[in-house]
Amino acid sequence: MSVSKSVVACCVALFMLSVLAVSRLRLDPILVPLSALVFALGSILVLCFASRFLASDRFGRANAVTLVRWMLTAFLLSIVGAADSQALPWLCVGVAGAALALDGIDGWLARRYKEMSSFGARFDMEIDALLILALTALVWRFDRAGAWVMVGGLLRYGFVAFGYAFAWLQRPLPASKRRQTVCVIQIVSLLLSLAPITPAMLAPWIAGLGLLALSASFAIDAFWLARNSESELAQLIEE
Repeated sequence: MSVSKSVVACCVALFMLSVLAVSRLRLDPILVPLSALVFALGSILVLCFASRFLASDRFGRANAVTLVRWMLTAFLLSIVGAADSQALPWLCVGVAGAALALDGIDGWLARRYKEMSSFGARFDMEIDALLILALTALVWRFDRAGAWVMVGGLLRYGFVAFGYAFAWLQRPLPASKRRQTVCVIQIVSLLLSLAPITPAMLAPWIAGLGLLALSASFAIDAFWLARNSESELAQLIEE
């Protein structure tokens, strides 16, 4: 399936999901156009980068699954401003849980059908970052933890922003299972914090442990980049 057809299919699915949520949970109808707008804005970037970095118009199975994850994440981002509803946290947990489950499928498909690409890897990483951002906002929005929990959602973007000031932070990092594991730990910790079944007094501690793991992972990467930058500088001076 082409990139544009995949985007249209996900847009239809998002519309149905939003309408169902509004009708069943009696949410503000603004959720329908808002979720469509959020998804459309992100999908424009996907279309632009896909046309630039993919060899053909064929999107591939793995990228299509990642696009579904983006659709679910766009829905969660739209819910942040929705009116209170008793079932809303459970809806968020269910949607985010589905997005997390699909995170393992897109990687498997990429390896199984040899669809691995720099575009696919970057696409997957950015959706992970947006999912974490959406979940941290929801955990704060439902008063399951303080505003500090948003640090976890902003870490990735802060890292990128500092890269413009310090060029060595923009250098590529080696592949690491640790990053993938910590990402899952952070998402699971946010899901547990968000779930109404988790006692309110435990939710901040669970979210805090996830944030601690994510912060440590970013610190390890920053230290690795700094150390290698110093090594390269020393070699240049010696030459």
